[in-house]
Amino acid sequence: MDRKLVKRRGDTKWLIERSGKMLVDGVIYGSEQIIAEMDDMVVQQVRDVAALPGIVEASYAMPDAHWGYGFCIGGVAAFDPGQGGIVSAGGVGFDISCGVRTLHTGLTEEEFMPLREALAEALFHTIPAGVGSTGKVKLSASQLDELLVQGAHWAVEKGYGELDDLRFIETNGRAPGADPAKVSNEAKKRQFDEMGTLGSGNHYLEIQKVDEIFDPDIARAFGIAAGDIKLSIHCGSRGLGHQIGTDYLKQMIASAKLAGIELPERELACAPLNSPVGQSYLAAMRCGINCALANRQILTHLVREVFDHIAPKAAVKLLYDVSHNTCQEEEHTVDGKKKRLFVHRKGATRAWGPDRSELPSEYRKFGQPVLIGGTMGTASYILVGTEENEKLSFGSACHGAGRNMSRREATKRYNAREVIGRLAHQGILIRSRSLRGVAEEAPGAYKDVSEVVESTHNAGLARKVAKLVPLVCIKG
Repeated sequence: MDRKLVKRRGDTKWLIERSGKMLVDGVIYGSEQIIAEMDDMVVQQVRDVAALPGIVEASYAMPDAHWGYGFCIGGVAAFDPGQGGIVSAGGVGFDISCGVRTLHTGLTEEEFMPLREALAEALFHTIPAGVGSTGKVKLSASQLDELLVQGAHWAVEKGYGELDDLRFIETNGRAPGADPAKVSNEAKKRQFDEMGTLGSGNHYLEIQKVDEIFDPDIARAFGIAAGDIKLSIHCGSRGLGHQIGTDYLKQMIASAKLAGIELPERELACAPLNSPVGQSYLAAMRCGINCALANRQILTHLVREVFDHIAPKAAVKLLYDVSHNTCQEEEHTVDGKKKRLFVHRKGATRAWGPDRSELPSEYRKFGQPVLIGGTMGTASYILVGTEENEKLSFGSACHGAGRNMSRREATKRYNAREVIGRLAHQGILIRSRSLRGVAEEAPGAYKDVSEVVESTHNAGLARKVAKLVPLVCIKG
């Protein structure tokens, strides 16, 4: 990044001063190394978001930020409906409610390793993954509508999981205010046979070992100990979410023009929150959230079936599930006053601090688990939200490593078979239906996740709890 574009305001805080059509400042969090390696386009996208009506406080970018459609990936912004605030499909992302779910297995490394090959093969053949993958759960139109309203609750009621799972899911497994009537038939058609599937791209199912503990007290509260075997699932709302984004992007272009909103960039098409299009999008987006939550719940059920068969001593329990492509209606303090805001987090994770009633009782004293996915060759992290983050970025943190090159560039630079061989040499088993997908997701195509997490920790956005390293990775 051209350092002339930002001004340093601390070890990990960088300011983009308000100018031109910006209504607020821009803020990027990251270390000196993160900022040096960040694309100048992130600055431009942060500036553009800062020019949208009704934005409050600042336009933020997390340490894993990189160029995206509309908002940068890693972008956070809150809008006040009382000040003409907007909602933007490009501020949520097309994979609505893409997120990470981490599970305890109840196994130690010693117990797991003799079963590793068998579990890798069974999971690979049980979990549908890849472009256009379809699952065993076939839905009628009425069943899909029920799912879009009930989210993970629908899955549990149908036998895909345990009632106690719901306590450990953000928003308790269901986004209120969803209306299937606001979702197009085309979007629904894409989802009838995609429930219980991973999809492609950066989505994965990964078996991990807890490699390092940073905060023993919080780790204990989260049920984490060194040497534990955990399993993480990273996926979203599949075809339905993508189609919702596509459908409403077109409507928002017209809505913005009708409302007299001058868009800094066409990709930032938006609608006033209080407009018919804005309200319809929110209702449809919440359907997308519920779709993703139900999808990850069904995948959890499939994982349990595999472990029950291969590793009957295992006890697969949910640690937490959090999304990172959403717009959430939340209460925040702005200029000393409580306000109802709509917080866009695109490639950013909600990171509540302690004493929030929304959290499971076991975690409430400490704060929300923040699940940071890495790459299939490096590490993932579990962090915890902080109280001070309310004033830093509306209770938001990074969501992963963040790309440092395009998928196209990655396929030119990396050979998939070499990547798989190199990772096998490191003790990481890769199972994928797409060699191209492996090349696109090569570890070198991403930023240094440890540096991203360290920046997040030092900025006070979230605190490090544990580091997890991959042992098996199932890719689309």
